[in-house]
Order: sequence, then structure tokens, then C-alpha cells
Amino acid sequence: MAPYESDDHTTAGEADEPSKARRRAARYVVPVTVMGVAAATIGLVPALADSGDPDLPKITAAQLIEKIAKSDVEQLSGTVKISTDLGLPDLGGLESSLASGAVERGEGGSSADPSAKLTELASGTHTLRVAADGPDRQKVSLLEDAAEYSLIHNGKDVWGYDSKSNEVYHGTVDEAGKEQKPPATPKDFAEEALKSVDDTTSVTVDGTAQVAGRDAYKLVVKPKQSGSTVGAISIAVDHETGTPLKFTLTPASGGAAVVDVGFTKVSFDRPAASTFDFSPPKGAKVTEEGELDQGKPEEAPEAEKELGKGLEGMKVLGEGWNSIATFDTGGEGLPAGDAGGFLGSLGDQVKGDFGTGTVFSTRLVNALLTEDGTVYVGAVTKDALVKAAEEGK
Repeated sequence: MAPYESDDHTTAGEADEPSKARRRAARYVVPVTVMGVAAATIGLVPALADSGDPDLPKITAAQLIEKIAKSDVEQLSGTVKISTDLGLPDLGGLESSLASGAVERGEGGSSADPSAKLTELASGTHTLRVAADGPDRQKVSLLEDAAEYSLIHNGKDVWGYDSKSNEVYHGTVDEAGKEQKPPATPKDFAEEALKSVDDTTSVTVDGTAQVAGRDAYKLVVKPKQSGSTVGAISIAVDHETGTPLKFTLTPASGGAAVVDVGFTKVSFDRPAASTFDFSPPKGAKVTEEGELDQGKPEEAPEAEKELGKGLEGMKVLGEGWNSIATFDTGGEGLPAGDAGGFLGSLGDQVKGDFGTGTVFSTRLVNALLTEDGTVYVGAVTKDALVKAAEEGK
């Protein structure tokens, strides 16, 4: 037998989409939001760069997955590098301009709001400092040019601080919301990816690596089916603790990884308690959680109501890596107000038994919006979306 036994491992895991996420998604316009949200949640990480080839005891894929599941690390600190290349269209800073404009107009916005700030991780290369001390204390800091954004969870309090604008966000977390933290480490991404492992998946061990100075095994996850845009996922798992140290997703189309998330430095010692202390700096503008909704209309526009209903009725077609989510936007084709065909210019026009439609693509996630307002979205090829739309008629 080879030094690192490889086998196909089958397990099951499903995650129901929270109703809160559906309500939040209903506030935005399809298909741009579909692409952005899907990219942020599905886009994962990088080609593993081996800096060594440690000699470790042989292990099977099943044993390595079990090692990850049994990992009980609760204290750590370190530096994480995240690089994301989804191939999204360049909107010329439109989204950030609109967001900053809303804040300047006082429309309930804050540059320290984590729900807006952390979307920056969906593109480009970023450096994070992370720290954790059990389920009640975590800190993630996004390092920027001459500035820093920090998100701190300490007990019941959640603080966001943007040093550039000297703005502070403050909220609280209850028992039900403790798990709703932003993915910031390879472990966060690995756990989500392993939920998708089933009998449509090949899982093998592919040797060893050294990441952030630690010896690790490499777990490789690949779709068995054709038609998926996912090429392979590679997870470097710490030999000693079972903690994922690096996570890589490469597309079936080849080229650079879609996203690269990995520790460059890591320690499993308990961080100092002061790491999680926070008090608003003098002169900082503090926005409380509830204030972000002030000034917004109590009654959502009719288009948003219809989209919300469509998301509530979302169905999943196919299985495994070829799964496609479909829902009705409540309208017809591209949203009203698409002046000059702006959204249409970002996609490719397609025809089929379903009529006509527009496909919006990234290197990982594709979405088809048909002329009758139906959306098909998944980590599958354009042809797979067209086929699903034709079979849905």
C-alpha cells in the first residue's frame, strides 16, 4: 500500500438556509446579489504551497476527516492570508461608492457595520489577524493601508471598529446567534465544504505539507460528477491538533485558485485576555445595532416582497456538486430600471426551450435569469443551467 492510503469516503451533511438569510437576500436586486452572495459563501481557497515534505504516519481519508471532526482546539492566534479571484466583473467601485454615499447621507449606515465591511473579503488579497479563546471570545482584524478594521466578540457584546473613519458598531449576541460569525480561518471553510461530501464525492489523502511551520496532511476533495465548476478542494490538516491550516479551491477550468485561505503564522496558546477588551476611542461615532434600521421604510417595496416570496419557495434540483437552486424573482427578466441594459451587459444571452435568458458568470458560480423571472444558480457550467431551465418547463 502507498505510504498515504487513499480511499473514497462517503458521509452526509446538509445545512438549511436560515430564514434570516432569505429575508436579507430579498432586499437586493437579482442577479448581482445572487452572484455576490454565492461567491462570498461558496468561494473558498488556494493551491497549497509546500515548504517541506514531513514524514508522518500513514492515514486514510476517513481517519483524517474524523481527526478534523474531533479537533477540540478552542484557543489560537495567528495571521491569515486570504486571496480571492472569482473573476467578478469590474463595477468601477460602484458598490463601495453607493455604500459610502449612504453613510454620508445618514441613511442608517456605518463604516463599522460588519455585515458591510467583511464583504470586502470576497475579492482581492487581504491579511487578517485572528484570535480565539473559546466560544465567547473571538477577534478578527482586517489590516489595511495605514488603517485597521476589527470585529470583536466578547461575551454578549459584539464590537466593530473602523480606525480609518473612527466609527464604532455595537451589538449583542444571544445563544441562538453565537454561531453566526464570519468565516475567517481555514477551519471555517473546511467544515462548510465537508458538509457537501456524499457519494458524489471522491476524498483522498495526497501526501503531506508544512504550513506556518507545522506538519500537516493534505486532504483532497473532488466531485465525481461532470458539469461542476469545482475542480478540487485541498485542505492541509495539522498533524498534531487536527486543525485545518490551509484551504484551497481550484476551478475545473484550471488556472489560479479561486480563493486562498491559509495561516502564515499560528499559535495554539491561549491569547491574553486583554486581546478581546474594547472601549470606543474618544470622539468615535458609535452606532448601536438597532439604529442601522432607522430611517428605512417599514413597508418593503412590492418588488422586494415578490422576491422574498420567491426565495421562500426556492427549490434544489439535482444532487451533490451538480445541485442547482431555483426560485422565482416575482418579475420578468432583468429588473425594472436596468437603464441602458447595464445588468444585461454583464451577462451572456442564451436561448432554449424555456425562451431566452441571461447567464451571469464567475469562475465558480453561474446564474441564469430567464425572461419569465426564474433564476437558476449553482457551482455548475452554463450548459448545466440551460439544461435545468429546459427540463423545468
